[in-house]
Amino acid sequence: MPCFFLANDKKGGILGSCIPLCVQKDFNSKHINTMEILHDKDADVSVLNGKTVAVIGYGAQGRAQALCMRDSGVHVIIGIRPGKSWDAAVQDGFEVMSVADAAKTADIIHILLPDEMHGSVYTEQIKPGLSAGKTLCCSHGFAYVFKTIEPPADVDVIMVAPKGPGTEVRRVFEEGFGCPGLIAVFQNPTGNAKNVALAMAKAEGLTRGGVLECTMQQETYEDLFGEQNVLCGGLVDLMKYGFETLIEAGYPAEMAYFECVHEAKLIVDIIYNKGIQAMNGVISNTAEFGEYYNGPQILGPEVKEKMKESLKRIESGEFARVWLAEAAAGAPNLLAKRAALAEHPVEVVGSKIRALFERN
Repeated sequence: MPCFFLANDKKGGILGSCIPLCVQKDFNSKHINTMEILHDKDADVSVLNGKTVAVIGYGAQGRAQALCMRDSGVHVIIGIRPGKSWDAAVQDGFEVMSVADAAKTADIIHILLPDEMHGSVYTEQIKPGLSAGKTLCCSHGFAYVFKTIEPPADVDVIMVAPKGPGTEVRRVFEEGFGCPGLIAVFQNPTGNAKNVALAMAKAEGLTRGGVLECTMQQETYEDLFGEQNVLCGGLVDLMKYGFETLIEAGYPAEMAYFECVHEAKLIVDIIYNKGIQAMNGVISNTAEFGEYYNGPQILGPEVKEKMKESLKRIESGEFARVWLAEAAAGAPNLLAKRAALAEHPVEVVGSKIRALFERN
């Protein structure tokens, strides 16, 4: 049975007669769970007085979180292997040492390494330096949820997770605000784990933006789901399919890139700042009508069903097993896909288009 839609303009006037549309059913609000938002008043950085935090890894997140905590008066050391990251940490004025020595020295060991490295680094370099009452910390719960790290029962295990890239965490901190974030408590033998997590979050500026308390499982499953189905897998494939469809139909590749890739940032920026409804309020009536008319015909209910299947693969541990096996084998499939993407026309044309916006 066809659905019908009576189109109105932004001022409430009728734009046309009843037009057949494929529309999705309204989402049932009974499924929505809300959470308390924690701010500066809910956290006390003095909980970290006299404690040493070892940040393990000095990539974008490691550097940002370490600098923010140090600026908040926390004693931070860096555990890393010799190389560019070691040199960068020294240049930033940190005391730098091996991972093993940092783990032995610190009260709180904040592991900010790629997920696939956590297990081996923990077993070989961190575990020997653990003792009762210490704290293991992370910004993504993958290693604990999927048990590549199985911590002893006498140490606290927490998560402090900024919801943004390291560069953004640092930028907004320096501006006097903060990136929102998540905290979680996985083990709490001392009874003080939540206070430590909140103190670290405040020291990084996260409580300025607002912090949510969740479980390690919630963060891990939702993070993997969002990356794979929307932010990376879903969005990237949608862009590529749109680009390919236009150029296969004979349209200029440069124009296809503008329409299907370049302008995505403009739309996402509005949604990020003001929401979907505000975005619809500034695009044309034609564009908004097309959203309701054609969007559900491209991404219909079958996509949601596939997303449910994806979530099951994540929650069951299937994805983690496949990824860890891939990483252990040297990531041949990942590297092959990476190389193929570099040669895809969307990247070749994209580099040409992006050069138009570079300032000399």
